[in-house]
Amino acid sequence: MVNGDGATAEEENDWNPWHGPLALVIGFVASIISGVVVLVIGHAAGSSLTHPTPAVTDVGTAAEEVGFVLTAVWVASWVGRPRPGQFGLHRPRISWLRAAATVPVAYVLFLLASALWSAVVTKGASEKYLVKDVGAHAGAGGVLASCLVLCVIAPFCEEFLFRGFIFGALRNWRGPVIAAVLTGVLFGAIHVGSAPAVDLVPLAVFGMMLCGLRQLTGSLYPGIALHSLNNAAALVVNADWSFAAFIGVLAGSLSLLALLVVLGQRSLQLRLV
Repeated sequence: MVNGDGATAEEENDWNPWHGPLALVIGFVASIISGVVVLVIGHAAGSSLTHPTPAVTDVGTAAEEVGFVLTAVWVASWVGRPRPGQFGLHRPRISWLRAAATVPVAYVLFLLASALWSAVVTKGASEKYLVKDVGAHAGAGGVLASCLVLCVIAPFCEEFLFRGFIFGALRNWRGPVIAAVLTGVLFGAIHVGSAPAVDLVPLAVFGMMLCGLRQLTGSLYPGIALHSLNNAAALVVNADWSFAAFIGVLAGSLSLLALLVVLGQRSLQLRLV
């Protein structure tokens, strides 16, 4: 078994370094196909192809995100039956309290880095068009759907692919530092088109920090929590919601993520292949 620097025994795998980027490419192609399928079905139901309804956008985005997970599991299965621990889906190597404490610390560091980038380069662009597209202003149903997609589905699925699989595969090649840099660059690149160009560098930095969080804690869970925190904050700020709404969105999202993790660990055990 291959064991990247600092990886635990649970994370040992035989993944080749090119397996991660390949899974990203396959997942990206699959996401385009699934997105087109959802658009066509939505159009048949009355949605516009060029300006789809929030519901169609939500379903399409969720399908794309889940496709990333399925792709990662499929590619990982080429060298053996995948196990949850290989993707970092296990308890941290440090205490839960210390692991939880790394999340706000990492987020503050990310905010400082983003503020510095914004001060040097620009005031930053807004992602309000994204918030609008997923239905943050489309009534109670739209609000719940946007929270589910952006703060639950996207954090779990993207962390599973990028920090769970891509980082794990690249770490076998040249260790965690180079793996974190490459994974961060890929993470920033995948947001081309869904985020303003000026935000791609902070997103790449965020991707690297998430890799560092997995390396430090030995688990994917803190990174999922940090990703959810970041998305919840972006959603609330750009949708002009209150701080109380932010607390509610974050608490609800983390609670649902925890529930899904517990259910998944006990029942699924990645029996997708």
